[in-house]
Amino acid sequence: MHRDRKSRLLSRPVEHIDVTAFDGSAVVDTYRNAAFQARNLAEAADIFAEMLAERRCTVIVTLAGSLVSAGLKEALLTLVECDMVDVIVATGAIVVDQDFFEALGFRHYRAPGSPEAPVANDEELGDLGIDRIYDTYIDEAELQACDATVAEVFNELDPRAYSSRELVRALGAFLHRTRGDARSLVLEAYRKDVPVFVPALSDSSAGFGVIAHRVRASGMGLPHIAFDSGKDFHELARIKLAAAETGLLMVGGGVPKNFAQDAVVAARMVAGHGGAATAPSRDVPMHKYAVQLTVADARDGGLSGSTLREATTWGKVATARERMVYGEATVTLPLLVSDAYHRGTWRQREARRLGSLFREAPVGVGPA
Repeated sequence: MHRDRKSRLLSRPVEHIDVTAFDGSAVVDTYRNAAFQARNLAEAADIFAEMLAERRCTVIVTLAGSLVSAGLKEALLTLVECDMVDVIVATGAIVVDQDFFEALGFRHYRAPGSPEAPVANDEELGDLGIDRIYDTYIDEAELQACDATVAEVFNELDPRAYSSRELVRALGAFLHRTRGDARSLVLEAYRKDVPVFVPALSDSSAGFGVIAHRVRASGMGLPHIAFDSGKDFHELARIKLAAAETGLLMVGGGVPKNFAQDAVVAARMVAGHGGAATAPSRDVPMHKYAVQLTVADARDGGLSGSTLREATTWGKVATARERMVYGEATVTLPLLVSDAYHRGTWRQREARRLGSLFREAPVGVGPA
């Protein structure tokens, strides 16, 4: 009975939105002469199109929130597959707990009912080993299998300090060897040599994976790997220095938003060998373009809702081409990406393959 109940609750997988199957530009065009967030979204789409059209512009996408679990994986994959993104900065939940998790063959599921009128209460879900993300479910046993796989990949690496980009690349190499047909952001970024940074990597299955790896290594008297957040920052600063211009497409806020904005300041420190970094510099310009899709606002003083114009005072974002769109990402992101896809500007854009800036030895790929 217990198993049957769990199977019924995990019977309707989330299906990802195919942004190539409809022409979002037709909707965006009708929004352009409207008002409020409709007009903001149309303006944001135009700014993103300008990023893609400018040959000198490196596009950095930041991701926060439950995006893959909510059905946005195909939208994000379209950005990578069509060379509309050069760098990704994301939360560990999106990269590991959601995308890598699904690449292993697991799924997220639609919760029957609604969060306001659920078919199962949260106490029952806990007893059944089902974790809830708003109106989606995930099998805790499968999540633990994901943790264990991450640990196995880490066990194959040389014991040293790694940036999150190196570790995500190791996960991509593992998928390339073992699950080459998976629809995965981690896998496609590996193949396209798009650097993926996860500045708060411990806050995910990678954190549980590294704990398992460290316990195993310590028990055997062996050295272990470590996360090097300083190396993360230095690597992103090097990308900013190598780019003539940069543009930001930010989905949600949080650590990824601030990390990508701070790349300007960090790059000035690298260029100045550790000196003053806050003043605008011709050698390291502010991000030229910036778009943020968010439901946060500025009233509580938090970073997620801080305006892009506020970032100008810190010398991070120029004010000429910036736009904040206040709307939930499952509604706004598919329209914006579909618009960009159907405009077709990306067809003339060359892949940056910025991972080639870092010529470390090949990473291990983990167990078969």
